[in-house]
Amino acid sequence: MNDLLAAYRYTTNNHVQIGASTWCGCCSCVQLFPAEEVVAWTGLTMDNLDDPKAIANQTALCPRCGMEAVLGDKSGVPLSAQFLARMNEAWFQRTLIRKPTPRK
Repeated sequence: MNDLLAAYRYTTNNHVQIGASTWCGCCSCVQLFPAEEVVAWTGLTMDNLDDPKAIANQTALCPRCGMEAVLGDKSGVPLSAQFLARMNEAWFQRTLIRKPTPRK
């Protein structure tokens, strides 16, 4: 699970990472695609449109499903269908249901 936690941090504020990458993968739809297909980003407003830090902190939207769940190959995580499927299971499929703690 530690590798999944480490990889998850690369799915946000990843404009620079995606810009340096050749290939990307989406943890939501488990698709691989060329980095140049990423053309939609979140994180800019009319107030920070020209702020270089805000531009660098944009988050990529998947060109296939529109989710904020994109990893670039420059993140250092393995961009395989198997790894993306593990990410999908960990972040999009699991629902944790905890038994209530008995009250004393």
